[in-house]
Amino acid sequence: MKLGQMLLQAGLITREQLELALKQQRAEGGRLGYNLVKLKAISEADLNENLAKQHRVESINLDEMAIDGEIVRLVPPEVAKRYEVVPISREGKVLVVAMADPDNLFAIDDLRFSIGLEIEPHICATSMILRAIRRYYPETEALVSLDQKSIVEKYDEPGDDIPSENILVGDEVFESMITEEEDTAIEEDDISSLVADSPVVKLVNSIISDAVKRGASDIHFEPFERYIRIRFRIDGVLHEVMRPSRKYRSAIVSRLKILGGMNIAERHLPQDGRQKIRVGDRFVDMRLATLPTLFGEKVEVRLLDRSKVILDLEKLGMEEESLKELRRAIRRPYGIVLVTGPTGCGKTTTLYSALTELNDVGVNIMTAENPVEFNLKGINQVQMNEDIGLTFASALRAYLRQDPDIIMVGEIRDQETSQIAIRAALTGHLVLSTTHTNDAPSTVNRLIDMGTEPFMLSTSLVAICSQRLIRRVCPRCKAQIHVPEEALVEAGIDPARFANFTFEEGTGCDYCNNTGYRGREGIFEVMPVTEEIRQLIESDANSIQIEKAALAAGMVNLREAALRKLERGLTTFEEVVRSTIGGD
Repeated sequence: MKLGQMLLQAGLITREQLELALKQQRAEGGRLGYNLVKLKAISEADLNENLAKQHRVESINLDEMAIDGEIVRLVPPEVAKRYEVVPISREGKVLVVAMADPDNLFAIDDLRFSIGLEIEPHICATSMILRAIRRYYPETEALVSLDQKSIVEKYDEPGDDIPSENILVGDEVFESMITEEEDTAIEEDDISSLVADSPVVKLVNSIISDAVKRGASDIHFEPFERYIRIRFRIDGVLHEVMRPSRKYRSAIVSRLKILGGMNIAERHLPQDGRQKIRVGDRFVDMRLATLPTLFGEKVEVRLLDRSKVILDLEKLGMEEESLKELRRAIRRPYGIVLVTGPTGCGKTTTLYSALTELNDVGVNIMTAENPVEFNLKGINQVQMNEDIGLTFASALRAYLRQDPDIIMVGEIRDQETSQIAIRAALTGHLVLSTTHTNDAPSTVNRLIDMGTEPFMLSTSLVAICSQRLIRRVCPRCKAQIHVPEEALVEAGIDPARFANFTFEEGTGCDYCNNTGYRGREGIFEVMPVTEEIRQLIESDANSIQIEKAALAAGMVNLREAALRKLERGLTTFEEVVRSTIGGD
């Protein structure tokens, strides 16, 4: 039962007092009970008693307590202020706290993770908690949650309605772009009892908002026997951030499926979904994928912050020679240009940057993508849908009847797509695409393994660009370190090259989340297909022979590109070894 109804039934307030409190809540924000106390319609003691009944937890009166300073210091002032929580006592590995909202799972899990103790919440009136925070944390000011008007001011139009699922994370506003029709469909499926619970909605939305704020590229929700492990991939490395109890697994997964427009009743097959969200004033695209595991469904969420993507070849970080070769290749009237590398290395960004440079009113550009990650003005983009038979191969066949000049194929992953792409290149079209290989020379062998004829590949292939991302050293905490000569020799680096070089490494600070790295930098190798390389392809040469020919022709490989970044102080020796030498 809602608090207002409970108080009315108990005869503690009148209908007029409730309506007045609700009106004040809409105007000034805050909880209903807090506003009733401000209007002196109810005492704090009566409010505590009814809140305890509503939430089925023990209530507590902070005004009648003296809390030990050692206990107070367990919870930092900014955390106490953010979640309206005050620590009361410690019993072994359990911290007893007073909270205005004991159903706030995100707050409880955040406290558990940061403090390293189990949390036992007791309920307390907001006004008491604010007074206690002022008393025990005098260096901070107790802040009431932002009111409704301040939330509206963050939207594009002052008159926009506030979605019911908006939450605040610090000063961030999270808005799911689920349509009203989708919400209706969700209700018809009768799963509201599972995921409509406000704490679960807040927990999932808070995790996504926090990931966006910290610059994460992926979120992993991984179920295990006793808990759910939640990890963020930041600058290419996974960091654990939270471990909610496994009892919330079904609700969290269902909430994520709803966000991604997936079937929440299907638990035994992998599913894919996507959603566009707004976190504060930033628009983020989410791609969600589920996978059944031993202890439940694992969900991976990929985040693409559009505000951080710059589609400009000049700003990708290529070496001058590599950039010149790539531009020469994409300016060819026909042929195939491939971009290769592992998942998440920025291949799509490179292709989009090339298309942006080629985009002109006199050129017909068509793309086949899965999914379409950016809307490029003036370019015909088509979303693949294998369920209805719209695959890369079928799209390519259709494109050839649309008089294209340039075709971009999201990925060449099978013989059929490869053969159609080659035919398109041989009949006067420029084809841009991607493959998953370790470097440029090995891409040739990968395509031949798919069943592509070597003589057709040699005549159609123009250039191959391979890329990876390496972490940038944090500019605020970098410090000089010594790298022994033996380490350089073991990594295959000539010590003479770095004889008088000062190596640097990040020591860890708040700016870089104590990792020593902040952001990532691209490294590229561009292999133009010369006459010698064409002959090697036709003679079925291996990738080592092709690489030697490319290096002799002046190609800057991935290792050399990384070493040049190291010489400019952009990265660390450890990162160069991890990303190139260790992976070769």
